[in-house]
Amino acid sequence: MRSITTKLILAFLLVGISGSLMVSLIIWQRTRSAFDQFMINREQERLLSLLLLFYQRRGSWQGIDTALQQLEPSPFPFGIPALDLERQPFTLADVRGVVLYSSEGGQIGQQLSRAELRRAIALELNGERVGWVVIPPLKRALQPGSVEERFLRTVRSATVFSAVGASILALLLGSLLAFGLTRTLHELKNAALDIAQGRYGRQVQVRSRDELGELAQAFNQMSRQLESAIQARRQMTADIAHDLRSPLTVIQGYTEALSDGKIEGGEEVYQILHQETQHLSRLVDDLRLLSLADAGELPLALQTLDPKAMLERAQARFQIQADQKQVQLLVEAREPLAPLRADSERMAQVLDNLIQNALRYTSPGGTIRLRAAQDAHQVILQVSDNGAGIAAEDLPRIFDRFYRADPSRSQNGESGLGLAIVKSLIEIQGGNITVQSAPGEGTTFTITFPKEQSKQE
Repeated sequence: MRSITTKLILAFLLVGISGSLMVSLIIWQRTRSAFDQFMINREQERLLSLLLLFYQRRGSWQGIDTALQQLEPSPFPFGIPALDLERQPFTLADVRGVVLYSSEGGQIGQQLSRAELRRAIALELNGERVGWVVIPPLKRALQPGSVEERFLRTVRSATVFSAVGASILALLLGSLLAFGLTRTLHELKNAALDIAQGRYGRQVQVRSRDELGELAQAFNQMSRQLESAIQARRQMTADIAHDLRSPLTVIQGYTEALSDGKIEGGEEVYQILHQETQHLSRLVDDLRLLSLADAGELPLALQTLDPKAMLERAQARFQIQADQKQVQLLVEAREPLAPLRADSERMAQVLDNLIQNALRYTSPGGTIRLRAAQDAHQVILQVSDNGAGIAAEDLPRIFDRFYRADPSRSQNGESGLGLAIVKSLIEIQGGNITVQSAPGEGTTFTITFPKEQSKQE
């Protein structure tokens, strides 16, 4: 199969040859036509000069027929070169239009017709009209070896050589352009093969600002994103293995000790085993929820929800924990509020996760605020605290799976999936979540739903 480079070269060559042939043909035709017209005009001028010279010498047209008949075998008198009357036929008439001579024979003594007079050339001497000449269209036939024939042959050869040279130039320029165009394509092909073989992150050089340059930029962006996705998958696999290994190690250690009789089964031992089993169960449930959300297969029971009532129910669920930790848990809602179209259970899961995080990092005497508001385009829910806050370098990854801004959380049974689940649950319901935080100033999670969506029934 021919490569695209070969196809482009052949296409450029075909265009070059076609263009050269067309231009050469036009030049040849125009040159031939102009040359023929030049020769015709030259011979006509010679004929008119000859006739006027005859009239000037004789003072009349008497004897013109005899002089013209003797033109072929011998030179015309008065030093005028002979004319080829077969190649230049004409009809001569006096000032009244009476035919005096016709190289084609006949018509002598007859009157020129109106049509012939309209295309006749007037013969004037010293401002006085002395006759008419009718010259029919000339059909030239070049004599072999004549000056005219050699001239046209030279022009024809030059035209052919020019066409060949233009075709060769088109081939060279087309080859350079084709190699330039396909160079990026070859690099993209090789880079794609590298990625297919597992060498992710391959980049190609962007050499232009045209569509090929945009394609190279898009490929580089895709390659970087693919490399990031592969690294994230590997990291997630390692994190899952780590989170599974910790409870499994505890369970394995206790079961082996119980089996060997090194420890006795008791309420404390069984409580530890139960907690680790619950940890495993939560991790598996969280992973399944995320996989369903990613695949768009998580079932949703959408219904109309009152934002303020939803926050008040969340407040009631955590009021005891907040009191025990001596943290204020407040609801602030600006009424009236547009209703939300969302899944009540999933929204409760989102709020519970955010409030648990806020309680974990808010010191006694602190405040957690659950806010509901709206603007012209969206309904806004916020969970804010004045706790420890999040470092700036951790904010971009706060919603990543298994990411923990506080490494000690993994030792407390936290999987690092909570905020990733929150983000997935909000987005599959058509909302958006962002976070603002600063160390020592607290953290605010903001959830927004389009107002058009919140008004749907």
